[in-house]
Amino acid sequence: MDKPPVTSLARALRAAQYVRMSTEHQRYSTENQSEVIRRYADSRGIEIVRTYADDGKTGLNLEGRQGLRALLRDIETGQNDFDMVLVYDVSRWGRFQDADESAYYEFVCRRCNVKVHYCAEQFENDGSMSAAVLKTVKRVMAGEYSRELSVKVFHGQGHLIELGFRQGGVAGYGLRRQLIDQDRSPKALLARGQRKSLQTDRVILVPGPEDEIAIVKEIYNLFIKENRTEQQIADVLNGRKVRTDFDREWTRGTIQQILKNPKYIGANVFNRTSFKLKQKRVRNPPEMWIRRNDAFTPIISIEQFTAASALLESRHRHLSDEELLTRLRELYEREGTLSGILIYEAEDMPSPACYRSRFGGLMRAYGLVGYTPSRDFRYIEVNRQLRKRHRAICHSVQQELRSLGARIEEDESSGILTVNRDFTASIIVARCRESYTGSCRWLLRLERSLNPDITVGVRLLPDNESILDYYLFPTLDVLDRKLRLAPENAAVLDVYRFENLSFFFSLARRTQVEEAA
Repeated sequence: MDKPPVTSLARALRAAQYVRMSTEHQRYSTENQSEVIRRYADSRGIEIVRTYADDGKTGLNLEGRQGLRALLRDIETGQNDFDMVLVYDVSRWGRFQDADESAYYEFVCRRCNVKVHYCAEQFENDGSMSAAVLKTVKRVMAGEYSRELSVKVFHGQGHLIELGFRQGGVAGYGLRRQLIDQDRSPKALLARGQRKSLQTDRVILVPGPEDEIAIVKEIYNLFIKENRTEQQIADVLNGRKVRTDFDREWTRGTIQQILKNPKYIGANVFNRTSFKLKQKRVRNPPEMWIRRNDAFTPIISIEQFTAASALLESRHRHLSDEELLTRLRELYEREGTLSGILIYEAEDMPSPACYRSRFGGLMRAYGLVGYTPSRDFRYIEVNRQLRKRHRAICHSVQQELRSLGARIEEDESSGILTVNRDFTASIIVARCRESYTGSCRWLLRLERSLNPDITVGVRLLPDNESILDYYLFPTLDVLDRKLRLAPENAAVLDVYRFENLSFFFSLARRTQVEEAA
């Protein structure tokens, strides 16, 4: 379709461009998209004043697409300095499985008087019936492309599994990922996080260090011959200061993974769980698994693995509702109380998640065995200590800022600090919580309603007294209101992590400027 020429009377319009390059469609680089968008803008007298980009992001949903989320946020909050958005085509906006989702985000823009233009499409997005029909068709086609690609990728991965090649995932304790070329000649061992660089290269699993192999064999012997439970085995290893492949303490779950995973007998198994098209993750029945035996060098015999599987099955057989309640009632009579932690730690009990799933929640299961929990007021003391620690940290930060010559003003109601009348900061403290598996977790609640320029997140060590590290979050970045942090997090979060507050203090340091003579 010919583009209307620009006349001297045409008013220069301001626009933002949105570009996205997905991991599945690399040939459409953001640079190529920007070039098409630029030509479109030039032909219509449009000035591109802002760029929002998502590099290497899937278009299936908004997760991880900080560029599009920032664009929508700026438009909805009225912070945009443009009145139109230029996009390469409908698929760059998104390959949502529900075509209405893509339409909704365009509606959000239009509702705020910001029009969306698709620069490489053969139709004008002018609100006409023909444009509406074409957009709907394009949106459905974009979603269908992802579905077809998912099927092709799955079949390709299944074929590689049957050939004995590893498809993603960590190697596991006692194993390592070996890179091989197209002739199956070994090239190098891959460290955690490393990926193959050549399309023709493949990855297999090989036995790891001898000391780790010895630990794996010991786990099987303790479980089969000495009839130790998973937790007892974990306690033995933790008592000897043996660490997992993630440099963590052993838990019942990590021991179970070694006892249940067929990769330790050299089997290559795929499709045990499904997470297609970013939808709900599901566990597939064994008949749907794709399996290749003798794919790797085993470190455990088939006889040992079979014996361990039979023992696991006998210990963790499917219990009826009445059997579950009987065990819960016996635990209550034995302990005089019930809690999720008690259920988890009891060797003869299923997991708390089993009771939640079967009975619709722990409280309902408690009621069925005649237990009515009294309210636990321990949280009051925990919160009191946390507030006390928060005040101490805030006081320390203010003292350090003033020692640097900064001027500090504190809002008594919100606790927001105004530094040198240049920027505002909020300090939040996250206590360390232990999960059922014994790993540490932190919950940071960002005070978005207060809108500070910088949020200083302080993570405490397990004693909830000493400081582990700091996170500095600028308000300009789009983050969830609640952040759940583990000891190790994705780079998108840990880019904000600091060992101390030196960088934050440098923002407030006053510099003496010599007066000109």
